[in-house]
Amino acid sequence: MTALAPPRLPTILPLGLARGALELRRFFRSRETVVFTFALPTVLLVLLGSVFGDHAEAQGVTSSQVLAAGMIAAGIMSTTFVSLGTDIAGDRDDGTLKRLRGTPMPAAAYFIGKVVLVAVTTVAQIVVMLTVAVAMFDLSLPDTAGDWLTFAWVFALGVVGCSLLGIAISSLARTARSASAVTQLPYLALQFISGVFVNPITALPTGLVVTASFFPVKWMAQGFRSVFLPDSMAAYEPAGTWELDRVALVLGAWCVIGLVLCLTTFRWRRGQDG
Repeated sequence: MTALAPPRLPTILPLGLARGALELRRFFRSRETVVFTFALPTVLLVLLGSVFGDHAEAQGVTSSQVLAAGMIAAGIMSTTFVSLGTDIAGDRDDGTLKRLRGTPMPAAAYFIGKVVLVAVTTVAQIVVMLTVAVAMFDLSLPDTAGDWLTFAWVFALGVVGCSLLGIAISSLARTARSASAVTQLPYLALQFISGVFVNPITALPTGLVVTASFFPVKWMAQGFRSVFLPDSMAAYEPAGTWELDRVALVLGAWCVIGLVLCLTTFRWRRGQDG
């Protein structure tokens, strides 16, 4: 008799996609997580946009529209940096990471699952925010292929960079309970100093603007403003231009920095587990 060939084990990609489907089911079954993840940036957009109202920043552009364009960066950071930072810290705290590390599942499959989760939730978040911005504040969607291309690469670099930083910062949280504070503090602080909540950004003290320039949020918001606002609004940026080449450079650098931080700091176990 011919010996039966051993069954072929699934490759990394199918395992990762299956893990991603599991991550999505777990995410959407947690009502508190879904509401907080999607509600915070959108509620802030509605509240602050209503406060700013139709105050004109320039001819044909209102403060609420400037806010709405920059708030897309806040939405991306919420579904990537904040969500991954707290979620992975929770997986480490309850022993999920330790158990997964002891199974034949490749480590890459776990992170592919997180990528699937982030991709779906981030796209959904941006769709919600743009719908609100267009309906409530008359934000105009891009009407040229060039603007959509700029939106695509700013979005992609922002998602990758913030996701990697979220994975890295998860190692700073000692417990799942402390992870929220560890992620929310830089999230909210960066929105203020990066000109998302304060428009124009040149109204901020120079020291804060310089500090914000070292972090990705300021450049994401600036890139999105270049997409959704007329070119005349570039005069309200610190350099007087959109500086899209520098936006790409800084966001690309943070992707590299985030990857290095992940590789050097990520822990599969809690500190007390050894």
